[in-house]
Amino acid sequence: MNKRWPAAVAAALVAWYASDSLRHRREQGQGYTLRGEELDVGSDDFLRATEAITMAPIAHGNDIELFINGDEIFPAMLETMRGAQRSLNFLTYLYWRGEIAGEVAAALCERAKAGVEVNVLLDAVGSAKMDRDLLRKMDDAGVTFAYFRPPKAYAVRRLNNRTHRKLLIADGEVGMTGGVGIAERWTGNAQDPEHWRDTHVRVRGPIVRGLQGAFAENWLEATGDVLVGTTYLPDLEPVSDDAAMQVVRSTAEVGDTNVEALYFLAIACARTSLHLTSAYFAPRPAFVEALTDAARRGVDVRVLVPGPHIDKQVVRQAGHAAYGDLLDAGVQIFEYCPTMIHAKTLTIDGTWSSVGSVNFDNRSFQLQDEVTLCVSSNTFAAQLDAQFERDLERSAQIEVERWNGRPLPGRLREGLTKIMRREL
Repeated sequence: MNKRWPAAVAAALVAWYASDSLRHRREQGQGYTLRGEELDVGSDDFLRATEAITMAPIAHGNDIELFINGDEIFPAMLETMRGAQRSLNFLTYLYWRGEIAGEVAAALCERAKAGVEVNVLLDAVGSAKMDRDLLRKMDDAGVTFAYFRPPKAYAVRRLNNRTHRKLLIADGEVGMTGGVGIAERWTGNAQDPEHWRDTHVRVRGPIVRGLQGAFAENWLEATGDVLVGTTYLPDLEPVSDDAAMQVVRSTAEVGDTNVEALYFLAIACARTSLHLTSAYFAPRPAFVEALTDAARRGVDVRVLVPGPHIDKQVVRQAGHAAYGDLLDAGVQIFEYCPTMIHAKTLTIDGTWSSVGSVNFDNRSFQLQDEVTLCVSSNTFAAQLDAQFERDLERSAQIEVERWNGRPLPGRLREGLTKIMRREL
């Protein structure tokens, strides 16, 4: 009997996963339909719609800065950390080893020693490779540290549900978010395959409260601490006449998440252009349909994804399974050549933008805690679109004729990875 229990446990886990997969497929079996009048993404009507479906309040009077690649991002991040006077909250999915890991830890420790309340939250799975000496230094300096959802036998079902958010908030007044983790691969300027291409932003103004809330949500689960008071939530006055913004959070749950609903609405409302950059692109059928519908109604739909230097080839192959339908509808697909592109950005009609941790795959849409900053600003969208064009210059376009004539082994691999799309 004792020899049979491992097999019984394995069978139970397989049965649970199979039933959960069937439930997921039933719930995601239908796409979306935009019901009501057509909206302009630059209009107040569109912002009201995004607010209603995501429960993310619109904040006016904000300022935003765009940073491209580690040579720009990390100096801004360290500057933000070193400028904190009362509180400093830092959350990331991936924190590994190397020089930049030490620099970030040193900045956090220095602020803690200066009397700033420093809270650091790392995903327990994504940051498993972190140098434990850095944790000891943080503890000695007075940093309050926690892991998000460390693996536990009684919580095995949550092991797959991570926090993928990247957040930095200083004094509740300055915030940063985007795609960057803490590892050497994010340093430099995307100059070779060992240095990745990524995008991050820094904001000031009332919108920072939304970033603080996204941190506080994960911090509460991990520690039981409720962060309140002016140390964390000061009064925030408008700092600009531009840029209405939202911070949209998404958490693993049954049914459609806020980010899924937001992205569908934005895609469905696109009239002239849709420029998507995604580090991991494996869309489910509903989003393939949304993108193809946009292209067929005359929208310039261009999708930029990693090329051969992607760190997860299985995701790339799963994404390839959608290329045929997208290309046939007129969607232009580009694969970035020099290195891994890890950015997650979307612009619609040169007016509305999204920058954050959200990839265009089921892992981001359904399995992980994510956050994205939505910006209604022609100026900022133009900055993102200009970077998009620069990235396309270093990318290879997928031609429909060549794609349709690709070898059979590749087609077979794509078919096999489609069944794994739920986990990708």
